Amino acid sequence: MTDLFENYLSSTGGLSAEEINFSAQFFKPIRLKKGDFFIREDESCRHIGFIASGAVKAYGVDKEGKENITCFKFENEFVTSFPEFVTQKKSRRSIRTIEDSVIYRINYPDYQHLLDQVTAWNGVIKSVMEHEYNQKERYLLNSNNRPAVDKYRHVLSCEPMLVQRIATQDLASYLGITQRSLTRAKRQLHRPNIL
Repeated sequence: MTDLFENYLSSTGGLSAEEINFSAQFFKPIRLKKGDFFIREDESCRHIGFIASGAVKAYGVDKEGKENITCFKFENEFVTSFPEFVTQKKSRRSIRTIEDSVIYRINYPDYQHLLDQVTAWNGVIKSVMEHEYNQKERYLLNSNNRPAVDKYRHVLSCEPMLVQRIATQDLASYLGITQRSLTRAKRQLHRPNIL
């Protein structure tokens, strides 16, 4: 297990060193190339993962085959389709890498065993779920009925990593605007003010 994951668990303050060591054995690393799936829509959601390096996007596909991106996850974040993981149902969205990534994943039976053996994990998961909820809330507040330039301005001030690491077409999908609108918004905000 990487120091990164163990440091993350240690930073939560809820797990002892022994509990961290015990927990680490259940998380297995997988290396994914850019474009690989971590979870596919309409397939059983069997894993939760911790991103040690890289990044992923979560999205659904509409009737026209267009991706509608709802979130991005980066290093030091857990990733899964939480409702479907907990209920062991088919995922309603895909999670795919946007960079070469290393993800430490745990399957559902091991996850259940870990929760039974280390009750402090309930606090870790609660914290992860709260982070997930806050991220969704920010996304919904920013994506509803706002002009493209305001959406882009919000991302620049609140989520600058997206501008640095996300491809233009993915960022436009996430913001619910066209690439052309995003390009216009960028020009509008970045052009020098002429007096």
